[in-house]
Amino acid sequence: MGVVLLTTQLPDKPVDEAASLPPGESLLKVEASQDFVFDQKEYHVKKGDKVKLELVNKSGIHGLAIPDLGIELAGDKLSQEVTFDKAGTFEMHCAVMCGVGHANMKSVLIVE
Repeated sequence: MGVVLLTTQLPDKPVDEAASLPPGESLLKVEASQDFVFDQKEYHVKKGDKVKLELVNKSGIHGLAIPDLGIELAGDKLSQEVTFDKAGTFEMHCAVMCGVGHANMKSVLIVE
């Protein structure tokens, strides 16, 4: 019985999504949920890094805007390649009216 369980009910191996990116590019995944939160209060990248910024809606329909960097992910465009060439702390917020907690759905991106 143990052998059957081991061969039929093993969880799938995690997929390294960053492995498919071009050399020198990293992945920054931001997850949004219907609890009106992003999965982290702060996200960090290094100045000069080339990053694939990706929004994942875990529950509900959300967007991601970083106005000071001219970034908006919503609808059919949920990822964007970005080179962060300006250091600082940038407010991120939901770019889609998603419900009563929408106004509080904020985080920050820190470019070091």
